[in-house]
Amino acid sequence: TPFGDRSGVVIEPWLTDQWYVDAKTLAGPAIEAVRSGAIKVVPQSWEKTYFNWMENIQPWCVSRQLWWGHRIPVWYGPFPRKDDPKEYTYDLTRQKSERFVATDELSALAAAQEFYGPEWKIVTNWPDASAEFTSLRDYTKFLGDKYQQKEIAILQDEDVLDTWFSSALWPFGTLGWPGENPPPPGEGNHAKHGGGAQADSCISLNPPLHHPLDGSPPRFGEDLLSRHYPNDVLISGFDILFFWDARMIMQGLHFMGEAPWKTLYLHGLVRAADGSKMSKSKGNSVDPLGLIDQYGADALRFTLTAMESQGRDIKLDEKRVEGYRNFATKLWNAARFCQSSGIIASTSVAAPPAKLAVNRWIIGEVVETLAKLDQAIADLRFDTMADTIYHFAWGTFCDWYLELIKPGFVDGEKQAMEPESAIVAGWVFDQILVMLHPFMPFVTEELWNAMGARGGNIIHAHWPRPEAGIDQAAQSEIEWVIRLVSEIRGVRTERNVPPSAKLRCVVWADADAVSRARVKANETTIAKLARISEFANTNLGLTGDVAQVVVDGTIYMLPLEGAVDTGAERSRITKAIEAIAKEREALAGRLNNPSFVERAKPEAVEKARADLAEKTAEVDRLEAALARLAP
Repeated sequence: TPFGDRSGVVIEPWLTDQWYVDAKTLAGPAIEAVRSGAIKVVPQSWEKTYFNWMENIQPWCVSRQLWWGHRIPVWYGPFPRKDDPKEYTYDLTRQKSERFVATDELSALAAAQEFYGPEWKIVTNWPDASAEFTSLRDYTKFLGDKYQQKEIAILQDEDVLDTWFSSALWPFGTLGWPGENPPPPGEGNHAKHGGGAQADSCISLNPPLHHPLDGSPPRFGEDLLSRHYPNDVLISGFDILFFWDARMIMQGLHFMGEAPWKTLYLHGLVRAADGSKMSKSKGNSVDPLGLIDQYGADALRFTLTAMESQGRDIKLDEKRVEGYRNFATKLWNAARFCQSSGIIASTSVAAPPAKLAVNRWIIGEVVETLAKLDQAIADLRFDTMADTIYHFAWGTFCDWYLELIKPGFVDGEKQAMEPESAIVAGWVFDQILVMLHPFMPFVTEELWNAMGARGGNIIHAHWPRPEAGIDQAAQSEIEWVIRLVSEIRGVRTERNVPPSAKLRCVVWADADAVSRARVKANETTIAKLARISEFANTNLGLTGDVAQVVVDGTIYMLPLEGAVDTGAERSRITKAIEAIAKEREALAGRLNNPSFVERAKPEAVEKARADLAEKTAEVDRLEAALARLAP
């Protein structure tokens, strides 16, 4: 027995006539479209759910008693009397009424005219019963009088179509369907508008004035349907796979004879940081406008892109939004550095010529990044797209390339970049802005125009076309420089060498010719980035505290005598190991306690495990650093 959720009173059912759609008939072609590959579902794992729904589909009740929506396309008229089939009686309960199903009023009138005969005048404007009559009997008598005047009225059903039924018409209904004078079914790419006699009745007396997307003047009655149906991709939440997506497929195949799109991409849902569903009652919902006010629209947009992994929901953490706000700030700082260094907007779509290894390397990195990005776009891997451009822009370009070309500053009244590097850097920054524009449109548009005079906005720019290859020799050399600088910086951090202190670097006597040549060619750059005072080629006479790093089999010695107080450093590391080891033991004890694991919240247990792993790794790192200290 159903009860009202607020009143607690029994809900009395009121049985009324309802209209149903034979969904099983519509589902057959829709199932075949996905099974045959005409429609590709991404991720493919959702196909099982799709088939389960469609193969077990039930008749679809499409009647709704609402004040708005598409009216049920059924008209009711009087029925012939048994004693005299040429006379007709109105039945306002509609149990015995004649029904005329048609796609529009003109078609309904035509069908009624054919049924009742040419001697009758068919109208649809029934008088308002509540205004003049007090009973159905009086109103029926009045209609009988109209009937005697050779006039028959038909009335459209007051119910409206189910919202999902109306929404299922969206792929073609928004494009002017059924259009003006549609071609016969079966002719042309988009001629299958009705699948039969219905197509001939799909007539629009007033075709809309369309506004093309290409900027051309609007043309009266232009067939946008043939221009934009079918589309390529529908991006949808997985939760409406059946409610909307499957029904758009069914309606598109039935009315148009062709699937509405080639690919159905199903994304995850945005949830709270702990993975729970957002709810106002729980107080864990997020106001996107608030995040935009605090961090910017680009930061929020990039966050959702980076976290959109196929088949997974998005656990929206405000810290991630803050992190990508910092990414936008990084781009601003890179633009300011370029402007202050004489690096301006590029005038070339193709990569400029380059002789320096560092410039040939960065051009190759652009080529590789573009290939990864294009592949990710083709695969609809939004997370990979964001990850690819993020690491190239922040890590490769900002953290390394700009640092590597800084030693190329030339002297003058104001610092300016070496000419070749300035041209290449300007070109690379342009490629970053163009590749990043779909994800962060506002900041990239601003920086695009700030970097120099342009012929238009960034949205009019060409997608990157480097027309260049990857220089393997330059790539190998610069990656070696990056590894060596990173190793030396790591030693300086571990041994607590002051940033102001410069160290000597001694290349091991057995170093191969390639390593020695690379050191000589990049000596100025390495010295600046790793704070090296000089390079030596002999390890004779090295005594005291000496650190060493190994890159590609070659040993590089770093004498620390005078730069580090070994005794104090050993004491500092020992104390740090003891403190962290104590925390590690406390965490291990907590996790070994069954009571904690069983009673604590799952997120608390997970955090304790993550902290234990972090502390264990930190102890191992410090013990390795202590072992490297000279006795």
